Amino acid sequence: MKRYLFRTLLFGWLLMLGTVAAHAQTDNLAAVRLALRNGSSRELAQYLAPTVKVGFSGDEQSYSSTQAELVMKDFFAKTAPSSFEYIHQGGTTEGQIQYAIGRYTGRGGVYRVFVKLKPARGALLIETIDFTKE
Repeated sequence: MKRYLFRTLLFGWLLMLGTVAAHAQTDNLAAVRLALRNGSSRELAQYLAPTVKVGFSGDEQSYSSTQAELVMKDFFAKTAPSSFEYIHQGGTTEGQIQYAIGRYTGRGGVYRVFVKLKPARGALLIETIDFTKE
């Protein structure tokens, strides 16, 4: 009886941990969506990996998180968002990589946005963010 109770509690605890981890990953994508919708480089910076690939219409460069924040601040200043929504979200079955494809509408036009999050510093952080003008 004790063995059955222990296994049940252990299984419940492991299930709860998996749910919390999946929810945290989804929260990062939701926070990134909100930062892009608000045009806030400061909010976005919280989710940048130490090294980030930032691309604009095929021109991709690697930046430190601080440099990437400044690049995004400049982009938001030139192309303030009027809306941003995810079109598709996905990831690996293990949850190690998450990605989202969205549509960013701003002063300068409409962009398709690709965001990829990978584990860094104990959390899923933005490794790649790419804007392609439609």
